[in-house]
Amino acid sequence: MALRMMADKAMGVAATYYKRTMNWHLAQTGLRYEDLLIEETNDVKEALELADPDVVTGRTRRLRRAVDLSYKRKSLQDYAPDMVLEPFKEEIYPDLIKIRERDEEYAVLNAHKK
Repeated sequence: MALRMMADKAMGVAATYYKRTMNWHLAQTGLRYEDLLIEETNDVKEALELADPDVVTGRTRRLRRAVDLSYKRKSLQDYAPDMVLEPFKEEIYPDLIKIRERDEEYAVLNAHKK
């Protein structure tokens, strides 16, 4: 029990540090954490198909801007210092969780067919 509490505390400290670091790196390019998801996986592809077209357009524009800034070796803060960024805003992730749960349920229900 005590070991579990110590492990949870250590993970909490590491998670806070990781989130702060990711926030800084994402702010440099203007990306969101969801933009780092790989589009070729089936569940992400389906979530993007079900998402609002504005969400998909925004994601595409952020990715292109990040590639451009990386090529130029510049930061987004050089071009738009007053821009308000929300790197951990979730737009696709709730749908992604539902899709993964649905797929897991389908696999469990069809487990007898193996």
